[in-house]
Amino acid sequence: MSKVWLITGAGSGIGTGTVKAALHSGDRVVATGRNLDKVRNALRDVTSENLAFVQLDVADEVQAKTGVDEAVKQFGRIDVLVNNAGYSLLGNFEEMTTNDIERQFATNFYGVVYVMRAVLPLMRQQRSGHIINISSVAGVVGLKHCAAYAATKFAVEGLSLSVATEVEQFGIKITVVEPGFFRTNLLDAGNTRWASNVIEDYAALGSAQEMWSPYHGTQQGDPAKLGDALVKIAGMENPPKLFVAGSDALATIATAVEERLQATRANEELSKSTDGLF
Repeated sequence: MSKVWLITGAGSGIGTGTVKAALHSGDRVVATGRNLDKVRNALRDVTSENLAFVQLDVADEVQAKTGVDEAVKQFGRIDVLVNNAGYSLLGNFEEMTTNDIERQFATNFYGVVYVMRAVLPLMRQQRSGHIINISSVAGVVGLKHCAAYAATKFAVEGLSLSVATEVEQFGIKITVVEPGFFRTNLLDAGNTRWASNVIEDYAALGSAQEMWSPYHGTQQGDPAKLGDALVKIAGMENPPKLFVAGSDALATIATAVEERLQATRANEELSKSTDGLF
């Protein structure tokens, strides 16, 4: 039986790759984005009656609800939601403004919250559904110049893993995807915000822009292949709660997890010493 997908941030990168992969598998897709012209242009080589376009700015809670309602009007149901929309705020934490950080959370975290809250009642009614939330290596590992971006992705992981325990009783599954470096537009000028202040103490080590910009367009991950992987995961009877995407992500996350285990074991007796008896 074919599935109906709702994909946010479908105008580039992983979103576009997943739209094409789902359509290729015979499924129907509602491709969404804040700028529909951008989404249509990214999918200009795709002609299919199984593809619909809906405008959706995930940072707008009302639009998240109306966008989901419109998606249901198009194909009658939603089987797979892919929360992919987002952008990166990069720079030293002290050089970011509070407003910068709040805007980062508005899209990367609250955007996921709003769309999940709009979709979950439908999936509960269906007694089935699969939510795939795109996190990042930065949602597992602290990275330089990524404090705000990483904070949003850590938050998405905590949200996803917690809600998964609440909705599994209704046949709803949630998978968190942790991609490494993929050839997306995340570092493109239109999708990246740089910290607006400059503190001289940090300047000696170079700017965030100097560090991160060279990666744009040279990442080893292929969004089309990740799209194929997500289609396979959506077809699993028991999909993983966590999926690490890319060999670079595997190496980085495995090292970080092992370091955490070592730290846990090294302080085991001190940890136990905090127990108390009533």
